[in-house]
Amino acid sequence: MFDKILIANRGEIALRILRAAKELGIATVAVHSTADSEAMHVKLADESVCLGPPSARLSYLNIPSLLAACEITGAEAVHPGYGFLSENARFAEILREHEIGFIGPSPEHIRTMGDKIEAKRTALKLGIPCVPGSDGAITTDEEGLAVAERIGFPVLVKAASGGGGRGMKVARTAEDLPVALAAARSEAGAAFGEDSVYLEKFLEQPRHIEIQILGDGQGNAVHLGERDCSLQRRHQKVWEESPSPALNDADRARIGDICAKAMRDLGYSGAGTIEFLYEQGEFYFIEMNTRIQVEHPVTEMIAGFDLVHEQIKIASGSPLSITQDDVVLRGHAIECRINAEHPTSFRPSPGRISYYHPPGGLGVRVDSAVYAGYTIPPNYDSLIGKLIVHGRTRTEALMRLRRALDEFIVDGIATTLPLHRALVRDNDIQNGDYDIHWLERYLEHHSDRIVQEG
Repeated sequence: MFDKILIANRGEIALRILRAAKELGIATVAVHSTADSEAMHVKLADESVCLGPPSARLSYLNIPSLLAACEITGAEAVHPGYGFLSENARFAEILREHEIGFIGPSPEHIRTMGDKIEAKRTALKLGIPCVPGSDGAITTDEEGLAVAERIGFPVLVKAASGGGGRGMKVARTAEDLPVALAAARSEAGAAFGEDSVYLEKFLEQPRHIEIQILGDGQGNAVHLGERDCSLQRRHQKVWEESPSPALNDADRARIGDICAKAMRDLGYSGAGTIEFLYEQGEFYFIEMNTRIQVEHPVTEMIAGFDLVHEQIKIASGSPLSITQDDVVLRGHAIECRINAEHPTSFRPSPGRISYYHPPGGLGVRVDSAVYAGYTIPPNYDSLIGKLIVHGRTRTEALMRLRRALDEFIVDGIATTLPLHRALVRDNDIQNGDYDIHWLERYLEHHSDRIVQEG
């Protein structure tokens, strides 16, 4: 086991990793920009190192500074959290070259799954069902049209690199396709520095289902059920729950077993999430995230396992501490992402939190690194916390969530709490009747009411 790890992240995930490390008896090093000098993880870590100015490029993405921080503190490994350098294969390689552990998968697996085209090829080889689409990057409009006519319109143009909804455009007709290709390439190039795109069949009313896996690179891998992440705005997740209201036990077991076997065959090491679109009983692979997910607490609540503990143990060379038979999923869990944003326009709302009161009680968990008097900087992602509830049934979880949301107070800035208070009371949500396009349609008709009642 490691004696000391460096946490190469900020906010709630940095605090989450810090807590897990302390429970394992591991000393922690927090890194931060000058904008985060008063952050909670900095205050609670055993040591801290300032990386540089507020710009992420000059601080959290500054690999030489992170290496220097490891050297001066004697950190044996780095946990990257999510975002920033968590899926940067070159960063993982550099750490390996300097004999510093990376608490995540191998650089080779990060690189394979980080390229959406190569990831799809790999998934097909591993027996994972995929969305019909192009075999590689689309380089000309004519090539794109030929593929689109083969798989049928509408089609989705997607960036080969990156994620978060950037570089994704829908073309419903042949006339739409050249514009969609050009727009996706431009957006991908600006966001990721690489403008390759490919085509997939656009599914009209799918759910977004993802399977949590753990592998140790020693021939062992398990799945811990699915999460339904269909409530999204512009491909950004807003609400996640497990188990999915859309799946039956047979479908759940089938796709889970496929994913676990694939990760064993791949020799995958660490935590990962295999994401699918699900429509009319069929699963279609879209991507794999080779890191811990924002929504991992949903799985922890129903499975009873600490995923960050497992990440750290696996990276230190230990085999998986659980088998598939040990995985028993109990009850229902829901997570709401609380962002420092206007609840319907989603404009960022940085600023000072004047009053903060998180909810509590049985089955309620809040993962957040904010506190009264803390100032949300304008430089980073707007996520300020996650409210997670667990109940014996989905109905119980929804009622507990409704109560917890009503207790949650964050004053001084705008947040998305009013949106979640509206969602938990909506009939479609209560019935589990929604898809990946539902929230956008909902906001078109209810934005004014959400603001007034919030």
